[in-house]
Amino acid sequence: MRWLVRFLIALILLVVVIGGVLGFVVNRWMYGPIPQHDGEITVDGLNGTVTILRDDWGVPHIYASSSHDLFFAQGYTQAQDRWWQMEFFRAIGRGELQELTGRNPSVMGQDVFIRTVGWLQSARHDLEEMDTQTQAYVQAFADGVNAYISSRPASELAFEYNILGVTGVTIPIEPWLPEDTLVWTKVMAWDLGGNWDAELFLSDLLGELDEEMVADYDPEWPFGLKPTIIQPEDLPGEGETFSDQVMNWNGITGLDAQLVSNIAPGANFVFGEGEGIGSNDWVVNGDKSATGLPLLADDPHLGIQMPSIWYEVGLHCQPVTVECPFNVVGLTFSPAPTVVLGHNDNIGWGVTNVGWDTQDLYMLEINPDDPLQYRWNGEWRDMTVREEEIRFGDSEETVTIQVRETHLGPIITDNDVDDDGNVSGFNNDEAMALHWTSYETGTIVSSLFALNQASNWDEFRDALRMWDAPSQNFVYADVEGNIGYQTPGRIPVRAAGHTGMLPVDGTTDENEWLGYLPFDYLPSVLNPDRNYIATANQALVPMDYYDQLAQELGDQFGEDANYVFGYRWAQGYRAERIVEMLQASDSHDFDTYQAIHGDNKLIFAEEIAPYVADVTFEDDTLTEARDWMLNWDYQMHMNSPQAALFAQFYVALADDLYNDQLGDVATANNRQMWATTLLMADPENVWWDDINTPETETRDDIIQRAFGEAYQATIDALGENREEWAWGTLHTATFASNPLGASGIDLLEGMVNRGPVATSGGSNIVNATGWSGANNGNFTVRAVPSMRMILDFSDLSKSVIMHTTGQSGHPFSDQYGQMVDPWRFIEYHPMLWTQDQVEAAAVSTLTLNP
Repeated sequence: MRWLVRFLIALILLVVVIGGVLGFVVNRWMYGPIPQHDGEITVDGLNGTVTILRDDWGVPHIYASSSHDLFFAQGYTQAQDRWWQMEFFRAIGRGELQELTGRNPSVMGQDVFIRTVGWLQSARHDLEEMDTQTQAYVQAFADGVNAYISSRPASELAFEYNILGVTGVTIPIEPWLPEDTLVWTKVMAWDLGGNWDAELFLSDLLGELDEEMVADYDPEWPFGLKPTIIQPEDLPGEGETFSDQVMNWNGITGLDAQLVSNIAPGANFVFGEGEGIGSNDWVVNGDKSATGLPLLADDPHLGIQMPSIWYEVGLHCQPVTVECPFNVVGLTFSPAPTVVLGHNDNIGWGVTNVGWDTQDLYMLEINPDDPLQYRWNGEWRDMTVREEEIRFGDSEETVTIQVRETHLGPIITDNDVDDDGNVSGFNNDEAMALHWTSYETGTIVSSLFALNQASNWDEFRDALRMWDAPSQNFVYADVEGNIGYQTPGRIPVRAAGHTGMLPVDGTTDENEWLGYLPFDYLPSVLNPDRNYIATANQALVPMDYYDQLAQELGDQFGEDANYVFGYRWAQGYRAERIVEMLQASDSHDFDTYQAIHGDNKLIFAEEIAPYVADVTFEDDTLTEARDWMLNWDYQMHMNSPQAALFAQFYVALADDLYNDQLGDVATANNRQMWATTLLMADPENVWWDDINTPETETRDDIIQRAFGEAYQATIDALGENREEWAWGTLHTATFASNPLGASGIDLLEGMVNRGPVATSGGSNIVNATGWSGANNGNFTVRAVPSMRMILDFSDLSKSVIMHTTGQSGHPFSDQYGQMVDPWRFIEYHPMLWTQDQVEAAAVSTLTLNP
């Protein structure tokens, strides 16, 4: 029996050794990438010593004696905490996702489309034209990134490299280039300023339905009923309205909206997709604050992701000099230097997305005898061809595509990708060119550096003169008590009759853009008499504004030109609620601002409630359930049972109201809330009739049907006991990492994702945790308030902030998901400002020595 004992001992030792080795390897995979935040490191490339203090939220405050060292250290710091995110974002911007995943048919379409629209090509052009000072700052940032990533093997840079390596994908670590920062600005401009897909959708809709039905489904913005950003009293004069410009559907109709998914699967890549992408910001002056000085709040609504799209940072020149003029705190994106949102010693700012129409589609006629020519003003005009090589990890295999480019832009209907990842080549039958403002030389990065240094309203506006895309609604405040609003960016002036809502004929110059609106004619206001400014992606200006533009710019562009900025604004529900809450007090403080950030009221529910209340049900159970649902404050709180039933009701109502005509098109979305409100007042409108039945249904018939369906759907989802119903059971947020968070492997997803967690809010609500109407009955959060910030100009050290997840991009760091619960419960952490405050809160000190 001794041999058996010896064998068992040997086996146990072997298991222990193997387990120890595996444990060591797994431990290195999990914790090896977590960076050093304490102590001293010698770093080549610095000119002087840099000190980085972090608080217990992981927020770094960087102190340097030169601008070069400041931005070098910012690059180093962001690479420490977010390198994989930077790597992934770079791959998106360059159209190189398959260099991270290996050859992948589901990703091929995205790489092909990104290469086609040419973000990297445009970024390189911007870099060539960039001023030398900005180039130096961006290069310093890149040098700092490279100093960090070159100091470690891939296995100690990110957990993701280790897992992808097991799958056979070896990812070479390439140096960070200035163009990688600039291409990020193109991703921003695309995701936050594109509407080409809406043109195709409207074209398809007008091919199926008459214009009156389309106008009911997609109504004009409710001017006079919901607040615009610039109020009528802010305008210098009065004029005729441009109402005939708003819904003038001149263009090509009958195109198939399926082209959108054929051209660009997953066409919104980073910031999210759909109408949940937006933001809120507002500011009051001292006459409406408890402190006697301005309070400014901001919360951008972007796609849900892990880690947060934002990275919080403080940049401090020590001392502040002409050569090193920066002292600023706030939020940035991991691929970018500077602070994008925040404050310096004198001013602060927040942004919301504008949604200007900056893209147009042009239908081309290709020469049947030469696929590299297109008709223009009666003659054949030559195209240029750009070749793009797509690689797959470290494989030697490549795929080369040819991108045809016209003077209007690239042909985006070429190179269709099938389900197997095969690329089709040229499409001469549906050749469509994309024209986009971001193909012009971009200067947004220079704008950011100037914005960080601005000390007053005039310098703030001068900085924004360089902000080209994506256009944003900037709210402003300063320590002198001023508040203001400015929107910057390139907005095209279109020819008469060309609204930009539909694809147009691209064989003639009749539809070419006439130029761009001058900066001084863009919406702006300083210290309005109402003592507040509120923006929530609503229409920027009253319609009179466009008439005034025509009068003042008529000699340059023509009085009949189209000066309208765009058409697809948020319907004004959030703006209406924010304004209502701002007007309710003349002594706003942290508590009132927190209440606004966390407000869950769905005004749409309140609007349609009287119509629902008047409906007679044959089933007493439904009558009682309806009355119970309407005995509600219309707050979509995570604990509300009525909110859960109402959400199901809206989905069923939208489905029964619209989908008999539209099929599988998403209908339970933000825009259709206002359309549905208007249709409630028109009970015999043709939309109410279900074309699939022999009867002629009216409003009350559809409400009855939809409520019955919704009540049963809620029981199916949540059970019979209403006391156990809760909106948060249906409405959950999962912060998913790319690409491992969508691997389909539960163990792996559990490591890198956080959630699901119950959330309050919803679509068209100030607490804008949006869900997609494309997934009827699925209320999973798709877009979120990506951060919340309150700036107190009576004492900037009392400002507060919170983004969604945590500062770290390393899944096994304590600061990876640290912010999820505080974020969903509308909590904040201090936005440290003074050096004394930063030093008192510091839990780590990292010194970088040259």
